[in-house]
Amino acid sequence: MNDRFCNSIWTRVFSILLSGAIWITGVSAIAAIAGISAPPALANDYNKEALVGVDFSTRDLKDSTFTKSAIRNSDFSNIDARGVSFFGASFNKVNLEGANLSNATLDMARFRESNLTNAILEGAFAYNSRFENVIIDGADFTDVLLRDDAIKVLCEVAKGTNPVTGRNTRDTLYCD
Repeated sequence: MNDRFCNSIWTRVFSILLSGAIWITGVSAIAAIAGISAPPALANDYNKEALVGVDFSTRDLKDSTFTKSAIRNSDFSNIDARGVSFFGASFNKVNLEGANLSNATLDMARFRESNLTNAILEGAFAYNSRFENVIIDGADFTDVLLRDDAIKVLCEVAKGTNPVTGRNTRDTLYCD
């Protein structure tokens, strides 16, 4: 009798767990069909981190911070980093192609040998940023606060039109 009772309990527990798993799977499938996405990931703090060879491509980083981070040989292509703080960050050989950096804090950031092709920096604060050997084909610098010496460096390599905003890179930098 005792064995039957234990088997009965384990059968019910297993049935409840299996029903729960089926229910969760069904809810997930219905949400996917209805176009309801999962909530965004919690904010990530990458402040003062050394990020070498990381792949953040296509990620939503809006709630993250990268203040004073050293980012090298990494892929940040097609990220959504609107409003993100990259204050004092160092970008060395970083792919930022197609990145949305609108309203980001880029002040004191340093971009060396990085690719900003088709990036959107509209409204970003980058007054004390440095740009060395960067590719900015099609980048949109509309309303970006930059120093005159940075604008001069960027205008030397500026060309193209951003495919999303339709703005000419040289026009957004007010190049002569």
